[in-house]
Amino acid sequence: MSTPPPAVRPGRPTISDVARVAGVSKATVSRFFNHRERLLSPDIAARVEAAIAELGYVPSPMAQALSHGRSRLIGLIVADITNPFSVAVLRGAEKACKDAGYLVMLFNIGNEAGREREAIDALAGYQVDGFILNTLGRGAGVVEAIAAHGKPAVLVDRRHDGLEADFVSIDNRGAMAEACSHLIDHGWRELLYVTEPQQGVSTRRERAAAFRDCMDAHAGASPRVRGEVFEAPEGADEALRDALRALRKRARAPRRAAVVAGNSVVTLRVAQAVRQLGWEFGDALGFIGFDEPEWASLVGPGLSTLAQPTDELGRAAATCLIERMQGLEGPARELLLPGTLVVRGSSAA
Repeated sequence: MSTPPPAVRPGRPTISDVARVAGVSKATVSRFFNHRERLLSPDIAARVEAAIAELGYVPSPMAQALSHGRSRLIGLIVADITNPFSVAVLRGAEKACKDAGYLVMLFNIGNEAGREREAIDALAGYQVDGFILNTLGRGAGVVEAIAAHGKPAVLVDRRHDGLEADFVSIDNRGAMAEACSHLIDHGWRELLYVTEPQQGVSTRRERAAAFRDCMDAHAGASPRVRGEVFEAPEGADEALRDALRALRKRARAPRRAAVVAGNSVVTLRVAQAVRQLGWEFGDALGFIGFDEPEWASLVGPGLSTLAQPTDELGRAAATCLIERMQGLEGPARELLLPGTLVVRGSSAA
């Protein structure tokens, strides 16, 4: 009489359980999943298959991937998950990763530059195959951390000094030129660019520089175009209202005043300030803001925006990273996508 196989311990069955029930080694079970027809006899393959069915065994995707030297995981690190831009980019990246058979692990650093390296080290502990970084771009030790873990990385929206990596972003210079030209063509002559503090954040610096260049390019217009840059730190609401009052004071007829906001966070703060001042967009103040928040059409006559191709940015970043993970070599690439001007009453009145 044959000896029954050892009892299977309670709980989720393992590859060892399958091997015991089938009367084979763990290595044989592994071969069944990876090289069934080539390395196993029909009898042994049938025994392993029967054991799997009897136990209801499901192989761990992580264990299978690691056995081949990859996890099929991509680490995505964002500066601020409450920022609608970051959320939209995440969705695009996640779709592209899913289509390619990868899963995304998210780490939110909460706008704390000191946590950038912590995030990289933590995700590396899960054996991610690569990184998509939408961080502040000024954290200490980031370049060294990426190099130490030996994983490819792609930057989204914000550059990181010293990190040679593919970079995906909106074309900030082209988008700013389109926004300013639209305002000037509609008679706005006294402009104010409102941005969060620029220090250490490449996107904010690039947009501010592009705004100044636009003002220089239109300096010969009649009447003359003038513009200033105002940095609005979080919580400086009274300073922002003062800057708007000063803008209106400078804009004496026939000059009209308009604001360009650096992102959706600034757009919301400007909208709150305008309401507190008792003004109306499109009448007392023109406006265009970077990003396209869902509520933009609901404020006043509708806020004009420079919509970023967030889904495409996320997909492009994921595609670039997967290409690198699959062995693509060569110098770092830069992919700049155009924005879309969405005209509403705040700029066209």
